[in-house]
Amino acid sequence: MTTTVQAGASTAPAAGRKVTPTGRLLLEPTAPRDVWLDARRRGIGSSDLPGVMNLSGFKTPLHIFHDKLGHLPHDDEFSDAAHFGVIFEDPLARDWARRNRTVVEPVGIIANEAEPWQMCTLDRLCTECPLDRTRQSLCALEVKTRNAFVANLWRQGPPDDVLAQVLWQILVTGLDHIHVVCLIGGQDYRQYTVRLEDHIKLVAYLNAEAGRLWHEHIVPGRPPASSGEEPPGALIDLYDRLHPDRSGAVVVDRDGDAQDAMAEYVEAVATERKAKYKKAAAKAKLLGVLGPAQAAMYQDRPFFSIEQSSKKTPDLARLAEEFPEAYRACVADVPHDRIAIPKYVREEFAA
Repeated sequence: MTTTVQAGASTAPAAGRKVTPTGRLLLEPTAPRDVWLDARRRGIGSSDLPGVMNLSGFKTPLHIFHDKLGHLPHDDEFSDAAHFGVIFEDPLARDWARRNRTVVEPVGIIANEAEPWQMCTLDRLCTECPLDRTRQSLCALEVKTRNAFVANLWRQGPPDDVLAQVLWQILVTGLDHIHVVCLIGGQDYRQYTVRLEDHIKLVAYLNAEAGRLWHEHIVPGRPPASSGEEPPGALIDLYDRLHPDRSGAVVVDRDGDAQDAMAEYVEAVATERKAKYKKAAAKAKLLGVLGPAQAAMYQDRPFFSIEQSSKKTPDLARLAEEFPEAYRACVADVPHDRIAIPKYVREEFAA
């Protein structure tokens, strides 16, 4: 049975032509961006899968939940990586087509015929698969750009987050394989083919996890519980975006999550302080060993040394006094949140 989210979305994907064995076109690739972003909230798309599966360092299942229900503003800002990924998508797709002697075309948002909440955006559709030139068969192309620091993740094929995206596209579209091309570091070209037959169980697992998030949490509006695997930085960013203007107070239980979290936080602060103290004490001992020397040797080999380093630090007081206009133009007071804990609470949980 299919259901749709009760968050202002339409009850079913808009009628469109069938473009893949099990997929119908929901939105043309030329649609306005605000319309595009709204349409993505009608279901779970392939770009959501890394977050659904906790494979992304930036999004979690809770991010997907709040985004689909419209609790978050549309993320309409591109990082530099995303910006250049968009710029290079078309030339890289055309280069893949040239190398493989075929033709590709853009395609918009696709929804599965039987399960309209299952959605994806194919970077390119290919009507003449280069793997079999004896017949005209349909396939698709996923285009990626990555920096050189993650090249090792692409050694055996697409990494887990990209693999999850592509397998979801296969599930939605009914295709039996999808090609992947990635340009790493601006000059390292790699191409792969992801086949359904090699990942039957994994596709079923992705379907089950995404279906559970959609049907058990997004549709009824019930937030998913934490699995403990979510990147804490991503959750902190999510809570800041959800509650930019905090006010009032909430009552917490004596034996609840807040108590456990407070104990962990106080312990972590104490551990961090002890680590900094131990580091400074060890440094003092090493300096004492050196005396007036600059380096220490062990069995005719370098053991450690004192090397000078520097960093540019602005003199803000002087800048404000001598160049007030430049100070006002370049120096911003950026607010940030911190956890403020009363002394009695710190003492109680430190005991």
